[in-house]
Amino acid sequence: MLFGVFLTLGVAMLSVALRSFQNSYSQKAGALGIIIASFLAIFFISGSWVLGLAAAVSWLFLPWLEILTRIRALRLPKEKQLRPKNAPSSDSFPALSEITREIEDEGFVQVGDAGWDWEDYRQFFRLFYKEEDRAQAAICLNEQHDLSFYYLRISSRAKGGTIWTTWNYPLSYGLKVTPQFRINRQRPDQSFWRLYQSHREFLRRNGVKADAIDTLDEERIETEIENDLRDRQGRAQADRGRRCKIFLARDDLSLVPVPGRSGAVVAGSVGAVSS
Repeated sequence: MLFGVFLTLGVAMLSVALRSFQNSYSQKAGALGIIIASFLAIFFISGSWVLGLAAAVSWLFLPWLEILTRIRALRLPKEKQLRPKNAPSSDSFPALSEITREIEDEGFVQVGDAGWDWEDYRQFFRLFYKEEDRAQAAICLNEQHDLSFYYLRISSRAKGGTIWTTWNYPLSYGLKVTPQFRINRQRPDQSFWRLYQSHREFLRRNGVKADAIDTLDEERIETEIENDLRDRQGRAQADRGRRCKIFLARDDLSLVPVPGRSGAVVAGSVGAVSS
């Protein structure tokens, strides 16, 4: 009996430790360890490997529980209209000033703060633009209830309509992106400098030159952000009747705290877990 208790506790503690690292492989190993610990706990309590296996497999059905209960009832306004918005306080988003400096150090100019609120869901965008590269950058903060996370995004909008985007969105993205989007996804723990270098390489690799990128002014930057949100929301609502794998009919998934530079919990007291 004691052997089973210590073995289960050992596997569980090792799994939690692995989940605390910001390496994707160690986090996946930690998730697998939690499933194994669940199997061991039920197996040693009941003596039945069938029940232990059922307990382990039950972890895979937790997302569907949220889909069938809370998410199916969600509704959003038809239009997402961005408005000027005050920046969150340093207590709720302490990294904002530091990230702003990092982006400005790369030659980007801050063009404004915008966002939108709907019931308990809020989004904040700090927008930047670099005339030389015709690149748009944004710090994107998502808040729901007492949890929030942020990510960084760099976009170059080709004159033909293609939107070349590099971001470090920290969660599994549950919505389809529209066909004009080309996504270059990076790890959530990368600095803006690394993200920007990856974006430039992304454009070079796809043969996108500076003269093929459209120029933007402050008003159009906000308009294009609105269009992006509207396109993704519309795509999600169109798919809702055909598929059940839409986790949220809104711009982002449920807010789950994630460790690291971007994707970090900036509010709330839930422990860090980690698309």
